[in-house]
Amino acid sequence: MPDQPQAPAEELTGVRRLLLAETDPPRLTDEQTAAMERRWEAAVAANPSLFDGPTVVCAGLEWKDSHTLLLTWYRATYRLYLLRLDPVHAVSAPSVFVSVGQPTDDGRLLVGRMASSTAHSGRWQLPGGTIEPPEAGAALDLECLRRHAVRELAEEVGREAVSEDLDLWTVTRGDKGNVGVHFRAPACPAEALTEQYTQLVAAERTQGRTPELDRLAFIGSDADVAGLGGRYADFLPVLAARHAMNGTTDQANLRR
Repeated sequence: MPDQPQAPAEELTGVRRLLLAETDPPRLTDEQTAAMERRWEAAVAANPSLFDGPTVVCAGLEWKDSHTLLLTWYRATYRLYLLRLDPVHAVSAPSVFVSVGQPTDDGRLLVGRMASSTAHSGRWQLPGGTIEPPEAGAALDLECLRRHAVRELAEEVGREAVSEDLDLWTVTRGDKGNVGVHFRAPACPAEALTEQYTQLVAAERTQGRTPELDRLAFIGSDADVAGLGGRYADFLPVLAARHAMNGTTDQANLRR
């Protein structure tokens, strides 16, 4: 794999309101279904820890006005993403994920490296993950995404927050059309974040589990991303640049 994404994600600037609407999933042909199953079996054989859980797939993005973005989505499972790689039967299946920009009180931004047991082993990114759909008949909205982001921050870093603490920071669209909904948390000392992560790792290992992040780092801008070494998420340079440009004033402005 390359050490960096082929192209950076695109930031969809100006999003202040995000609407979400569910639609029916597209129908796969018999050939597409067979190709998907073959690829999933091969992926599990290579990494038995993979889990075919429910996920949200983006069906489309539409600006309703200059600050309101409508995201249409449908329900699927993770194995559908593998079909995107098939040279003959590929489908467009953009994922929808959240991340949390966790700043430090000295102006840096927390990033983590995905562990070898994950689907993106060795990749640097912000704490976060793909969205799971709500129960059938329940609505998916921005507050659901906030709660999911809070869980990811706790599960990956050990940092406890409440959804009210997270502000909508920005939205990106990147590799394969994947849509990232990025939140920003209140600043915290780097030493406290490191200690919380250390305690989380110890607790996970005591219970025989592998932490999702195998390393933390703190960066000041997009110029620091390449220095992390290895691969990084296509949205990371974009958000690191936004952090460096706006810093802690970003959050204050969003609260107005």
